[in-house]
Amino acid sequence: MSLLSHSASRLKIGLSACFSHADPDRSLFTNKTLQYVEQSIAHWIMSAGALVVMVPCPTGETARGDVTLKHYAEWLDGVVMHGGSDVWPGSYGEEPLKDAWLGDRVRDLYDLAVVEAFSQAGKPIFGVCRGLQLINVAFGGTLYQDIETQHPGALQHRNAITYDQHVHEVDIVPHTQLARLYPGRRRVTVNSIHHQGIKRLAPGFDIEAWSHPDGLPEAIRRQGGNGRGYIAATQWHPEFRSREGVTLDDMPLLRDFLAACSQARARPRPGRGPLQIRDRAERLLRRALLRRH
Repeated sequence: MSLLSHSASRLKIGLSACFSHADPDRSLFTNKTLQYVEQSIAHWIMSAGALVVMVPCPTGETARGDVTLKHYAEWLDGVVMHGGSDVWPGSYGEEPLKDAWLGDRVRDLYDLAVVEAFSQAGKPIFGVCRGLQLINVAFGGTLYQDIETQHPGALQHRNAITYDQHVHEVDIVPHTQLARLYPGRRRVTVNSIHHQGIKRLAPGFDIEAWSHPDGLPEAIRRQGGNGRGYIAATQWHPEFRSREGVTLDDMPLLRDFLAACSQARARPRPGRGPLQIRDRAERLLRRALLRRH
C-alpha cells in the first residue's frame, strides 16, 4: 500500500484553535493574532493513528477567500474542542462577577460556530475541559464562574503550582457509556485544571461522572436518538498523562470517539446546530470581529 493511500484511509480529526490576540507590546509576532494548538492534545489524537488538522478561525482582519467552518465540518471526520481560557459569562446570560473571569468572548463565538458547524454536519464532537463547558453552554446550560466561590464545600479543582499533577477522584455513573468503557471502575482518579464548571446541565445531555465528594459534573454525553450525533466531553484532560500512572487510562475515551468518527464517515447524520438557527454562531463571530477592527 502506498503512503498516499494509507494516509487517505486514516481518520481526519479537527482540533479547535486557541487564540493569542494581537498585542502591540509582544516582541514576537507583534500585534498579530495567533491561532495555535497545545502539543499534548494533538499528540493524544495522533497516538491512535488519526491525522490532526487545526481548524482556524476563518474570519478576522486578515481574512480572504470563501472558506468557512462548514467546509471543515464537511471534510473532516470529527472535531475535538480544545481546553484553555475561561468562557465569557455573557455567553450563558450572566454578568462577570470579577474582571479576572471575563474569559475570551471572541474565542467563545468561534468555538460556538465550530460546534454548530460540526453538529449540523453530523460529525462527532469531543470536548476537553473548556470544551466541556463550551458544549454545555452551546446547548443551553450554564456554568459556575468560579467553583470555590459559588459552590459551598467545593474541592480545589485547580492548583496553579501543581497544574496537571493536581488530581481528585470522580464517581462514574453506572450503566452509562463511560461506565461501559471502564468496566468494574466506579471511583477513579483524574487530573483537575479548572476553576469553572457546569452549574446547570444543558437539555438533552446526561452526566456520566461526578467529582467526589463535592458532586460537580465531570463528564457529559449527548442523549442518543432522534438523529442526534455523538457529542461527549470530560472536565479533565485525558491527554495529560500522569507520570505516576495514577490517573484514569485515556485510551478508552479516545477509541470511543474515533469509533464514532469512523461510523460517521460511513453514515453521516446531518442534524440541527445547537442554536437551532443555521449559521447564527458564524454570523455572530464575523460581526464581532468586524466590530473589533
